[in-house]
Amino acid sequence: MSTPAYIGILTVSDRASRGEYEDRGGPAVRDYLTEVLCSEWIAKPIIIGDEQPEIEAAIKQLAHDEDCCLIVTTGGTGPAARDVTPEATEAVCEKMMPGFGELMRKVSLEKVPTAILSRQTAGIRGNSLIVNLPGQPKAIAECLDAVFPAIPYCIDLIGGPFLETNEDRIVAFRPKKK
Repeated sequence: MSTPAYIGILTVSDRASRGEYEDRGGPAVRDYLTEVLCSEWIAKPIIIGDEQPEIEAAIKQLAHDEDCCLIVTTGGTGPAARDVTPEATEAVCEKMMPGFGELMRKVSLEKVPTAILSRQTAGIRGNSLIVNLPGQPKAIAECLDAVFPAIPYCIDLIGGPFLETNEDRIVAFRPKKK
């Protein structure tokens, strides 16, 4: 039996972290992953406020202390002054993966013109892929549908565990072996 993959789910929201607002982003990410992954995995959820040092510390904790191969953030990707998730992600990553944000915005723009305001991105820290998502549950699923086919192979390439998808829902792309 293989070891389960650890996946960080980081909700960035001042109101949710203070208990003033129900976190809907984190549960939407968990529900999505439950639907698309058929390999064993364990969620490592954290809810924090919109403070760049806290976001950076949480990403580092999930990457190193919790050994998460994938860290999905939700919230803090807009243009407001307190939206600093992309800055925190960039500060802790060794490599940025701008194609993730580009594709997520493209897909979102087909649904709503304000998607151009979203600044989600992705990057790599050690053996962890960090993907920033918006906070709205509907947008979370739309964005993940766009990029998830590439996520398992990216995790393979950075030395993470082999993630298998429910192919009735999402087919992970991996190059054919010669």
